[in-house]
Amino acid sequence: MRLALLVAGTTLPLILFAAGIVYNNYEQDRSDATQRVGETVRSIRLVLDAEMQRMTGALQVLSLTNALRDRDFVSFGRIAQGFLDQYAEGGVVLVADREGRQVYSSVTSDTAHLPLRNNRAIVDKVFAEKKPAYSDLFTGAVKKRLIVTVEVPVIRDGEVIYDISFSPPIEIFQNMIEQQRPSKDWTISIFDGEGINFARVPNPLDTIGKRASPSLYAALFHSPEATFSAVSLEGVPLITSVARSSLTGWTVAAGIAESSLVAPLWRSLAITSVIGGVLLMVGLAFAVRMATTIARGEMLHDLLIEELNHRVKNTLAILQSIATQTFRSASRAEREKFEGRLGALAEAHNLLSQEKWRGSELQDVVARVLQPYLLNSPERMRMFGPKVPLSPRLAVILSMIVHEIATNAAKYGALSNDTGTVALDWEVLEESDGRKLRMIWAEAGGPHVTAPVQRGFGSRLIERSARDQLGGEATVDFLPHGVVYTVSCALENES
Repeated sequence: MRLALLVAGTTLPLILFAAGIVYNNYEQDRSDATQRVGETVRSIRLVLDAEMQRMTGALQVLSLTNALRDRDFVSFGRIAQGFLDQYAEGGVVLVADREGRQVYSSVTSDTAHLPLRNNRAIVDKVFAEKKPAYSDLFTGAVKKRLIVTVEVPVIRDGEVIYDISFSPPIEIFQNMIEQQRPSKDWTISIFDGEGINFARVPNPLDTIGKRASPSLYAALFHSPEATFSAVSLEGVPLITSVARSSLTGWTVAAGIAESSLVAPLWRSLAITSVIGGVLLMVGLAFAVRMATTIARGEMLHDLLIEELNHRVKNTLAILQSIATQTFRSASRAEREKFEGRLGALAEAHNLLSQEKWRGSELQDVVARVLQPYLLNSPERMRMFGPKVPLSPRLAVILSMIVHEIATNAAKYGALSNDTGTVALDWEVLEESDGRKLRMIWAEAGGPHVTAPVQRGFGSRLIERSARDQLGGEATVDFLPHGVVYTVSCALENES
């Protein structure tokens, strides 16, 4: 589980980091697309204005012809045809007077039966302002189709005598935006002053003559140039930019589909997720394999420990049997003393077996040895000291020493009556030659203490074990109120 968490904790942040990079790229692409939409709209508006200026200039040249001044409409018609030849079929040139009567039409020479101009408002504007004007989309009086017109005044002696109108083929504007369209994900429209489409991609047949979509129409006239989010007539969310022509009053709008930016984002996120998922699965598989290998090693280690425990216990049992046979003629006290020492050794071994021979805590070692005395009257024994990790060797030797001290206390000292108490304290000292452990066993309330005439085997065991095997020393003070043992040993390279 820990290896799996390590793999997941390493891989998942990388996946999230990669996803963050993908999203940051999306934001950058969106920013670039927004800028590109604005640049495209301005470019189309410049092309549109250039074309309308060219038309207007040509019509102003026509307005200066002598044929028109002399009302020679036949000659004027030949001149006007040269102008119409520049455009595809469908362009119409009209000349109307102040009342809107058509005095000339490139469609027919029978001007007597031509109707009045349909868009009288633009005619009145030209006569009033004496300058070119550009109409909104309306239905022509002759061909009955949707048109926009360029109107130019004919001025003689400072007065407007005629209005020359040119309705260019709508296809001119349609071709203009189709050539400027970067890709099929783009929607481009040209709107008149009322927000009506007269050129559009895609779906020109279904949308020309229709008003802009509500979201676009609401922002169409707020400022000459703007970029915002809108929804097309087809219901497609767009990043939209608009630019209004100061010459004609018409507006160019272009938008790129949001989906064209979001789709690559989701595609990149999906690829990142798949690759990250594969890497995560590979890492988890590797973690499982490593965990299995480690578990097998642990099982083998435990098996060896169990085998060692079994063999040591068998050895101790054999030793106990040999001792029983050897000490057959010895006193019961001597046999119990030896068996007690073997038992202390076995308890130390059991504690180390539980810890898989990695060592143990000093308090655990002492508690194991003193357990028989703590069961009946735990309040008579007090233990206090910091946590001190012990190596296996140090744990075995200290358990033997504490056992001997406790045995003596049970036979002759504070634990031999019902009122005695024992205080076992230890501390770790930082000295110049390394860390040292000092244990103090202090008895009180036991029988009156007198120093023995000669030392027994237990006392020699305590002294020699501390000196020869622990590199320390053990002292005993036979104070009248109770015995005090002091054991010190080196802890360097033992914890």
